[in-house]
Amino acid sequence: MLFYLCIFLPFIGAAIVGAFGSVLKDKGSQTITCSAMTLSFVMSIIIFHDVALNGNAQTVKIFDWIVSGDFHVEWALRFDTLTAVMLIVVIGVSTLVHFYSIGYMNHDPHNPRFFSYLSLFTFFMLMLVTSDNFLQLFFGWEGVGLASYLLIGFWYQKPSANAAAIKAFLVNRVGDFGFALGIMGVFLLYGSVSFDTVFSGTPDKAGVTMEFLGGDYHALTVVCLLLFVGAMGKSAQLGLHTWLPDAMEGPTPVSALIHAATMVTAGVFMIARLSPIFEYSETALAVVTIVGASTAFFAATVGLCQNDIKRVIAYSTCSQLGYMFFACGVSAYAAGIFHLFTHAFFKALLFLGAGSVIHAMSDEQDMRKMGGIWRDIKFTYLMMWIGSLALSGVPFFSGFYSKDIVIEAAFASKSIVGDYAFMLGMVAAFITAFYSWRLLLMTFHGSSRADEKTLAHIHESPKIMTVPLMLLAFGAVFGGWAGYDFFVGDRMNEFWGDALFVAEGHTALRDAKDVPIWVKIGPIFMGISGIGLAYWLYMFRPYYPGLIAKRLKFTYKFLLNKWYFDQLYDRCFVKPAKYLGHSLWKDGDGTLIDGLGPDGIASALRYLARKASSIQTGYVYHYAFAMLIGVAVLVSFYLSGLGK
Repeated sequence: MLFYLCIFLPFIGAAIVGAFGSVLKDKGSQTITCSAMTLSFVMSIIIFHDVALNGNAQTVKIFDWIVSGDFHVEWALRFDTLTAVMLIVVIGVSTLVHFYSIGYMNHDPHNPRFFSYLSLFTFFMLMLVTSDNFLQLFFGWEGVGLASYLLIGFWYQKPSANAAAIKAFLVNRVGDFGFALGIMGVFLLYGSVSFDTVFSGTPDKAGVTMEFLGGDYHALTVVCLLLFVGAMGKSAQLGLHTWLPDAMEGPTPVSALIHAATMVTAGVFMIARLSPIFEYSETALAVVTIVGASTAFFAATVGLCQNDIKRVIAYSTCSQLGYMFFACGVSAYAAGIFHLFTHAFFKALLFLGAGSVIHAMSDEQDMRKMGGIWRDIKFTYLMMWIGSLALSGVPFFSGFYSKDIVIEAAFASKSIVGDYAFMLGMVAAFITAFYSWRLLLMTFHGSSRADEKTLAHIHESPKIMTVPLMLLAFGAVFGGWAGYDFFVGDRMNEFWGDALFVAEGHTALRDAKDVPIWVKIGPIFMGISGIGLAYWLYMFRPYYPGLIAKRLKFTYKFLLNKWYFDQLYDRCFVKPAKYLGHSLWKDGDGTLIDGLGPDGIASALRYLARKASSIQTGYVYHYAFAMLIGVAVLVSFYLSGLGK
């Protein structure tokens, strides 16, 4: 019963509030959803202790889902260490976001709908992380996509929010198409979609080939790459990342929930869950490494020049996801999940801290219109400091433990793609620290750039918003230290058990402890250097950034416009699709189909009717003449012999 309630309580809360929100009103809706989430979180802690710490992994069957001939799929909940970790992360962050939203969304007229969506999103994410087969995984995967669409477009009266929601939905559908093909490939190859059957049968499929797109390729590589396309969409990796920054149009609690610990980490979780398959495809692992490292670097460079406080943090999320992916690509899955774990705390802290700033600044999000406000919101200022220190990898905050082991594992992999990931990871560490302190200094220090009306209303957030920040800060400070031994340290093998699989020759994580000292201190040096440069520029030479932007005008515009990915996609895909759709609508449907079909027939009948009505003059001699013409036609018809 404990396992059932932990997973289904958020759904029960969402269903009750969704059905009876108009009766429950704001307080009733908030009480039900927050209570359900709190109970679920308490149960997740018990499950974590039993499953992860005591090693009691188990699968709980709910019912037979699909039975068709020899095809049999159960609906079951899989609880192992990987699931237990994800439960703590997903339910923990979601619970704090629920409580934070009580204060942040206080004046919104649609509170019941918002809280119902939040709980529904959490439920689908729990379905995803507890899945025991590929179809169940796909159910949670698509459910998360649906709920994110509803949350990003929650303020549907804003055209920008609607556009962002549609963009997120469509870009994810591109990735999900590859994901669906990958699942079909799994069934074609194994004749099953059950994780246990697929994982146990993978060694026998190591040399099997598959026909795909007219060629004969290594079957596991094809399947893994197709599945990875789905991960790229959900986790906003380079190429399918464009939806993530635009998703900032949703309420800030949504940004924290989607971009910190839940939806965007689904791809990382999926790669780790399917490690028994990916480990048998060196090509797929290399692609994961290259895409992850490239994303880490790309997103960090774009974050340098953004001015919206939430967009800076969004690109930071994109960059950190890149770290998680290239950790998985070098077979350091435990390091990738460890960074996922710590990232959830400090990134949720940064997003909710940014929400507190926006709340204090009367919904202003442009950092160029802030400055000098740290004295008015000291607690939020402190929380943003803690989050930024953890993100920058400063000892001994949580990001220091997890980011460093990821970079060390990439170096220890002793491969070309590993070296590529190591170099870009080091550069991204420097840039990350720089833009983190750029955000802090532009927001809280210097002279104020806000208007007088905004300055007059600056105030600290209520306790219902600051207490969740405090709890997340605790995780951002101590999460890495507390989890290091279990996730990647001496107790790693005992902790993970069979939840993660690493092939014998893939020893990057084990060898990471023996890398040279310069590799270990390198990320620390890069982080401190980035902080120092940002502090010098924005505190002592505040006019320099503007001069640099003018001097490096092309580079600045290139980064400000996000490497022109949106413009490229708009020209290559969006505009041609719109043109094609408009042509099919106007010329194909309107002119051709309707013109020759319903509209054409109707027009012809109207024309004939008008002509026929024109002879109805009311004059007797007109009718007599028409009758005479008719008689003449009939006589001619008869005399010609045609009437016989």
